Amino acid sequence: MAGILKTVPAGAEAPAGTGRIARLAAVRLAGSLAVLWGAVTVTFLVVRAAPGGTADVLLARSTVSPEIRAQLIAEYRLDDPLPTQYLTYLGRLARGDLGDSYALRRPVADVIGAQLPDTLVLIAATLALTVAGAILLAVAGARRRPWMRAVFGSAESLMAALPPFWLGLILLSVFSFTLHWFPAIGDSSPRGLFLPALALAAGPVAVVAQVLREGMLRALEEPFVLTARTRGISEAAVRFRHVLRHGLTPAVPLLGWITGSLIGGAVIVEIVFSRQGVGRLVLSAVQNKDLPLVTAVVLLAAVVFVVVNILVDVLNWLIDPRTREAT
Repeated sequence: MAGILKTVPAGAEAPAGTGRIARLAAVRLAGSLAVLWGAVTVTFLVVRAAPGGTADVLLARSTVSPEIRAQLIAEYRLDDPLPTQYLTYLGRLARGDLGDSYALRRPVADVIGAQLPDTLVLIAATLALTVAGAILLAVAGARRRPWMRAVFGSAESLMAALPPFWLGLILLSVFSFTLHWFPAIGDSSPRGLFLPALALAAGPVAVVAQVLREGMLRALEEPFVLTARTRGISEAAVRFRHVLRHGLTPAVPLLGWITGSLIGGAVIVEIVFSRQGVGRLVLSAVQNKDLPLVTAVVLLAAVVFVVVNILVDVLNWLIDPRTREAT
């Protein structure tokens, strides 16, 4: 008996678990660096490929001598070969130097820092609406009647298909210009934040609700639901306290992906509602071919996307034991 049952020292599993977490983090870090490099590279090429040279765009509204024009080109090294410009800019980014804005003549970090808080507030409000709306729709639609699930599914498909900018225009026309319930444009108050957040959250609400509902429907077939009902627990308590928790497992990674991609959507919504934020900043930077500013915003969006998804992956690895078998 003693030869069969071997004593396992306390903490023997710790190195293996630590090694798996380290390997997972290393793989995610390598993938993240590739994503950031790809985002910077594509942005560089797209901005350079746009019609008109950077110097022409910067000097479009002013008349300067050829000497001043040559000085501007030399200052920003716009006459260097394209590969040289690319490698130089990659080196600056690797050192954490975002450079100065071509058009604003200010450090890019200061320009973005002045506009970023308004965008973060919009993203936070969007996430709150997404979580609340998805849970309500999923719980209300997670019934066994097929016609009810079809109604909720059709409504969610319509919500997911509406582009945020088009939905924003509809919300402005109905609730601001016609009913006068909310401020029209450019309002930074909580009332002025609701319509932009709603326009940005409609699609994510629909997608997360569909995934969450499918998870809840699978959980409703589990034996623990029958046990809870036989114990006299109300149907609402069964759904919110038991079924919803199991249904969240597939929805959490999706919500993390949506969170990381919200900056891109916020850019469009801020322009539609004339809100302060990185949206209007990006529009002006693209028009002026302001490469440092455009690249910094794209890099910011990529970093947020990468960090959020790494956190979701690690959290999912810790919560769901089934994911550990694949690492």
